[in-house]
Amino acid sequence: MIIKNVELETVCGVTSKIPTKTMPEFAFAGKSNVGKSSLINGLMNRKSYARVSQQPGKTQTINYYLINRDHYYVDLPGYGYAKVSKDMQDKWKKLIERYLNNSGMLQVVFLLIDIRREPSANDLMMAEWIRHNGYELIIIATKLDKIKRSQVQKQLKGIKEGLKLRSGERIIPWSASTKQGREEIYQYIDEKLETFYGAPETSSEEEVQ
Repeated sequence: MIIKNVELETVCGVTSKIPTKTMPEFAFAGKSNVGKSSLINGLMNRKSYARVSQQPGKTQTINYYLINRDHYYVDLPGYGYAKVSKDMQDKWKKLIERYLNNSGMLQVVFLLIDIRREPSANDLMMAEWIRHNGYELIIIATKLDKIKRSQVQKQLKGIKEGLKLRSGERIIPWSASTKQGREEIYQYIDEKLETFYGAPETSSEEEVQ
């Protein structure tokens, strides 16, 4: 995938109606401070288009990034941040639920897990929602660059056990510094786009060759 165009098209707050889109949506969910903005910037090939904050819980809206004018990256609010009021946590939770239950174009929810941490109860709940609604469970294990190479397999095993991963459910390790994992994510998105739009037509010149 080559990123040609990026546009922050829609910002949806806790009182907003979930917009109706006509192009495929790829959502990114995870706990606050899991590295969602860094991942989305890396996939968009932009340094700071999605806001990266040192303060967890900063993303309080659903942000729709239009990519190449044919699909969206949907940045969901981070969940599980304890330093905001219970009322605000509930509002974010309901906002995420409204999106997940009302988006007609959702293709996949990428679930981000910090490779250094054990999955939380909220992480497991999100994984179960993804399965229950018939989506393939794709885990992105973020912050790969924060651990030693010798620790990787042990940490991945912990994520698999914590989320009760089944056969065929995959984990993609991601490094914000080296962009390891990006091509694998691109490939998965390309496959979904090809299924949605159909394979690109071969030009007559290419057919002659």
